[in-house]
Amino acid sequence: MSTTTSNPSSPSGHERIETSNFLMIVLILLVIAVGGLVEIVPLFFQRSTTQPVPGLKPYTPLQLVGRDIYLREGCYNCHSQMIRPLQAETLRYGHYSTAGEFVWDHPFQWGSKRTGPDLQRVGGKYSDDWHRLHLENPRDLVPESNMPAYSWLATAQIDPASVPPRVRAMQRLGVPYTDADVAGSAEAVQGKTEMDAIVAYLQSLGTAVK
Repeated sequence: MSTTTSNPSSPSGHERIETSNFLMIVLILLVIAVGGLVEIVPLFFQRSTTQPVPGLKPYTPLQLVGRDIYLREGCYNCHSQMIRPLQAETLRYGHYSTAGEFVWDHPFQWGSKRTGPDLQRVGGKYSDDWHRLHLENPRDLVPESNMPAYSWLATAQIDPASVPPRVRAMQRLGVPYTDADVAGSAEAVQGKTEMDAIVAYLQSLGTAVK
């Protein structure tokens, strides 16, 4: 009497994908890559995301230094610069952020972290003196603030020699600075402090959109 043994058939189709870790990972990565390309690539050809809004001007040398200080001190860890098109946000902060406001920002400061308020429309909202007092000791103006003080910025002098390379770098990234702008950038910050710079930067934020 002979007996026959039947071998289970090997997985095929969708079952094969589900039972193979390697194949599943490869296909997931492929789907993510294709989906990312479909969503991201068209944005490079959409004028609203690549063209500056009317009236947008490149940062002055002082404002550009202020932006670098803003990044250096990690201000983006608590403050976003992205007002969403929701009524609750536009009523509090102003006009929602548009891509054309950030075409010359490298890197842009969009985000969702808001330990402190969004700063996209802070330009012109307060006086220079208010910003100086607030940076030196935030609790003098906002008693409940948990923002650290940045009093040393008032005495830290900007090194003029460090500014032309910054402007040149932005020029190479497509910001429309001329060679004359680069050459004159050191003189533009002569005798200025880091406090002057960061206040100038804050006062520029969001002023291109009324």
